[in-house]
Amino acid sequence: MHHLTSEEIHQYCETYSSAEPELLYQLNRQTHLRTNLPVMLSGHLQGRLLSMISKILQPSIILEIGTFTGYSALCLAEGLKPDGKLITIELDEEQAAIAAEYIRASPYAAQIDLIVGKAAETIPHLLYDFDLVFIDADKVNYSLYFDAVIDKLKPGGFILADNVLYHGDVLDTASAGKNALAMHAYNEKISRDTRLENVLLPVRDGIMISRKK
Repeated sequence: MHHLTSEEIHQYCETYSSAEPELLYQLNRQTHLRTNLPVMLSGHLQGRLLSMISKILQPSIILEIGTFTGYSALCLAEGLKPDGKLITIELDEEQAAIAAEYIRASPYAAQIDLIVGKAAETIPHLLYDFDLVFIDADKVNYSLYFDAVIDKLKPGGFILADNVLYHGDVLDTASAGKNALAMHAYNEKISRDTRLENVLLPVRDGIMISRKK
């Protein structure tokens, strides 16, 4: 798992955060057993943060760009209003199949729509205004995804973007790879956007929280 604090601090934070629900614990375990990049999983600490944010906002409509195996979707769904909906988009069919399995087993199965396909092609056809958007997909397209959702985000709505510190590589753009450069460019873009107020948290691999004014 990529996080910027020490392993000891990270484990301490998990110890004193609410426990990982049993279904998410099993999904965490199966993701490590069945996928090549389990590091992409949000995990216990970030998952509880996503759940807490969603519960504070009590959104009616959530959009997630990048489902992976469904862990973050299930965390975000915990805060949905009773008649709320979460739409999550995943390109990889095998990862989406794992997500679908655990979504069906969850209390939120009727509230989550899993779409397999390209987010950039899917988002323009979604006829919703979003309360909350979580971006956790291919890093080089974060700016593209932001542009696709910002006009669909309600005033007072939030965009959460994961991996925005990219292992700390954003600090050295002279030698950074394309993903870190894309994350730095996203952070620069967001910080200059006068429609937003932002806070970047060094949780796990960095999460940017942006609120539309």
